[in-house]
Amino acid sequence: MIVELGAKSYEIKIARGLLDACGSAIGRISSAAKAAVVSDDRVFPLYGERVVQSLIRSGFQVQKIVVPQGEGSKSGAMLNHMYGALADFGLSRDDLLVTLGGGVVGDLGGLAAATFMRGVPYVQIPTTLLAQVDSSVGGKVAIDLPQGKNLVGAFYQPKLVLIDPDVLTTLEPRVLHDGLAEVIKYGCIKDGSIFSCLEDVAGDRELLAGAEQIIEKSCSIKAAIVAEDEFDRGQRMVLNFGHTLGHGVEKAGAYSRFTHGEGVALGMLSITRATEKMGITASGTAARMEKLLEKFNLPTRCEYPLPELMSSMGLDKKRRGDRITLAVIESIGRGKLLEVPLADLQKYFVV
Repeated sequence: MIVELGAKSYEIKIARGLLDACGSAIGRISSAAKAAVVSDDRVFPLYGERVVQSLIRSGFQVQKIVVPQGEGSKSGAMLNHMYGALADFGLSRDDLLVTLGGGVVGDLGGLAAATFMRGVPYVQIPTTLLAQVDSSVGGKVAIDLPQGKNLVGAFYQPKLVLIDPDVLTTLEPRVLHDGLAEVIKYGCIKDGSIFSCLEDVAGDRELLAGAEQIIEKSCSIKAAIVAEDEFDRGQRMVLNFGHTLGHGVEKAGAYSRFTHGEGVALGMLSITRATEKMGITASGTAARMEKLLEKFNLPTRCEYPLPELMSSMGLDKKRRGDRITLAVIESIGRGKLLEVPLADLQKYFVV
């Protein structure tokens, strides 16, 4: 599938066994001499050498850059460390950066690619379900600040996204379910059949067996929205369903208590409980959502008081002056945007 962005268009390739063929796939779109592979200390021991050897077989000179696992690596200090490693490797603007990992690696490596030498090409090889269905597609790259998540970043599109569903078999159940929160989001805002499919799935084994179809449907939705609104000024904001509160939950838990997907799950349910009471959302929607989240061990009750989360929501990137744009749903499969005064924001969440 193609993300249609004119001169910045790129392909999303989804296939089992693609990891070992990544070198030839990248070689078809790049004439780079050098490739820096950015990964973390959880993923690289599992898959790093396979990617490195595939790149070497295709003629690339390769340097690995391995960062600590976890959200803490999305920092200015780690970004500076990466700049130094890329400079020591002698990476030029004609060369290439490859991110191999989940959302943290993709965000951090993508921002390094966007800014080193004023921009070098990069390829995403996402290894978590969350990264495969969401963060690897669309060109949002960022690091965090103490004040909030993803506050320093850029829109910088990859040259290629390579997705191998086979890598999902090594995910711990919590990490797999973390990615499902974003899949559920797509079902909520655009395609009710995705939501229904997950309601019918018997368990993780069946889920993994059908991963290609789930990933393809999710990426197709995101690719179409990104093609319409690359810079997140209009319809793309519907992809932030659950994220306004979710980012606040992540921050309140010091980015260690809750994963991103768990924060999104809480955010989706919180805002839907409120909008259902307001008559914006069809009756029974929140209960159906809560049942599906519980099925995959995603949280449904927030342990933080709403006032504690409000400061993070005030820094949300959908804020414009004294107003903020919220993504809500009218029913499963029908998302829309609401612009509300910041003064009224608290009304839109039930925790």
